[in-house]
Amino acid sequence: MTELNYVTQDTFQTEVINSTEPVLVDVTAVWCGPCKMLDPIVKQVATDWQGKVKVVKLDADANPGLLMEYGILGIPTLMFFKGGKLQERLTGFLPKDKLVAKLSPHL
Repeated sequence: MTELNYVTQDTFQTEVINSTEPVLVDVTAVWCGPCKMLDPIVKQVATDWQGKVKVVKLDADANPGLLMEYGILGIPTLMFFKGGKLQERLTGFLPKDKLVAKLSPHL
């Protein structure tokens, strides 16, 4: 299964906003139960979409500035960026089929 890299406040602009490929950001925390349930699904999606979409994680506790900037009030939150613009935001646990159905139109 794919291991995902973490982005931070310092790398978000380069890794997400300036990325030439679409980026799925998984906003998570180590203590979050639903985040742990979503993790294997996000990794499956990363494997399925390899070469089409970059998938990264963002530690909610370590990056409060980004949570404020994007108005994230709950985790897990998935944010899908394309061309540096936020295209879709999903909050809470979603099964893989529903997650893919919501994000696929943006590919």
